[in-house]
Amino acid sequence: MLAFSTSGLYGSYEDLQIGQVSEALVDFTGGVNIRIKLPAAPPDLWDILTRATYSRSLMCCQTQLGTTKVLKNGLVAGHAYTVTGIRKVTCQYGPENLVRLRNPWGKIEWNGDWSDSSYKWELLSPKEKILLRKKKEDGEFWMSLQDFKIHFVDVVICKLTPDLVSQEDGKKWMYSLKNGRWVKGSTAGGSLGFSKGMFWMNPQYWLNILASEDSRRNLGSCSVVISLMQKHSSKHRNRAPHLFIGFSLYKVARQQEEINQKLPPAFFTRHQPVNKRQVFLDEREVTCDFHLEPGVYVIVPSTLEPHQESEFILRVFSRKHVLREMGGNSSFILSKEIVDRYEGKIWEDFFTKHFEKNPEINAVQLQRILNNVSWRHFQSFRLSFSLDACQSILALLDLNASGTLSIQEFRVLWKRLLFYLEVFQKRDTSRSGKLDLVELRAAVQETGISLSNEVCNLMAIRYGDPDLKISFESFMCFMLRVEIMGEAFRNLTQDGKGIYLQESEWMMMTLYS
Repeated sequence: MLAFSTSGLYGSYEDLQIGQVSEALVDFTGGVNIRIKLPAAPPDLWDILTRATYSRSLMCCQTQLGTTKVLKNGLVAGHAYTVTGIRKVTCQYGPENLVRLRNPWGKIEWNGDWSDSSYKWELLSPKEKILLRKKKEDGEFWMSLQDFKIHFVDVVICKLTPDLVSQEDGKKWMYSLKNGRWVKGSTAGGSLGFSKGMFWMNPQYWLNILASEDSRRNLGSCSVVISLMQKHSSKHRNRAPHLFIGFSLYKVARQQEEINQKLPPAFFTRHQPVNKRQVFLDEREVTCDFHLEPGVYVIVPSTLEPHQESEFILRVFSRKHVLREMGGNSSFILSKEIVDRYEGKIWEDFFTKHFEKNPEINAVQLQRILNNVSWRHFQSFRLSFSLDACQSILALLDLNASGTLSIQEFRVLWKRLLFYLEVFQKRDTSRSGKLDLVELRAAVQETGISLSNEVCNLMAIRYGDPDLKISFESFMCFMLRVEIMGEAFRNLTQDGKGIYLQESEWMMMTLYS
């Protein structure tokens, strides 16, 4: 079952051959990793391990790389081990902190102090020795905390809530997740150290840390954990090299609290990040913990160098907060009013009943459905869809080339239609039911898709009227085409620079879309 689940997550059994244990822990639990470098371990390392053990957190560690596979002390070089327990014992000379480890091979064990055959066990009481010592080759063994810090590089603790940082077990934590993407020429601005002029282009996230009872008792300090994880889209994602990734955290002045647009370049030249020493690692995940005063902050995730492309996941844990993306909205997040009016009620009263009779709909049926919807909320212009537009929409979303849409495909269309309609009405400042070139560029930017002015001009020529003004019907068709074709390119390209298609595939993509 474990192999089946992991292969489903990573795409194939072949991808299970290479990878990090710490990454597997996050994939299976959805938790957050805390990595402690053992050569520079904090003084309270034992307390941290104790809290992790009692909260049943998963822990793993790794030995140092070496030229010899199995060292004289019985440890395997460059190998992952599991921490299965800890115990403070009382020796004749005083207390000793022990760590229990397991080699996943089920054999080859540590042979130093506190190993199965070590004389150190004679220093314990008979009862403790019987309870802890197991003289069998099963891959599991004990060692002292001091030896653990010497012979292992780091320890990773995976916990579903980051209570280890705050030392307040049992308290409730909030958890927020945002998916994002660094795109060359659009949102791949790189770090401040490499390109200050492009840094502002990176995705920006508005974070409002709210005061809780705990923070008021702790002089206004709130524990916050921020995790940034990169996602590989390649087939063999475990073999793809990691980019150097990190993030900057900025405190925002009170007069800027309600801004929705991205912070401009000038802001980053005048302000220093809260984390003055940004950490960029070529690992899948970078996690940092903070003690922040309640207020508004901006998180800017980035790659170390500009123009590097990847998808990413941003996660925030705290007692109480609000997290949202600034400037652009490629996640189709609709306002509550739109959702209440057009998501629940219409699906229940209209669409579900229709699809019970017609599991698949053609372009004529699609036109009839869309034109029969009551669009009273959008009163600034009359909304209707031509058969030509519906045929174009169907061709873009008809992934199996059946000439029809299923209810699942229609759900995708419906959510996008509402999102683009909300953007269109917001940017139609003249309330004419059409967008001029200035409004068009603003609307495209609002969707979170980056298009040059040249492409927007061509869009107006291709889809607009003689005055280069574009209706919602045409705006919807174009934005769908941009999104679907962009997604097709990303799926087909191997290096992010180009794609190769056979003639039949090219004809299918260009003629039926």
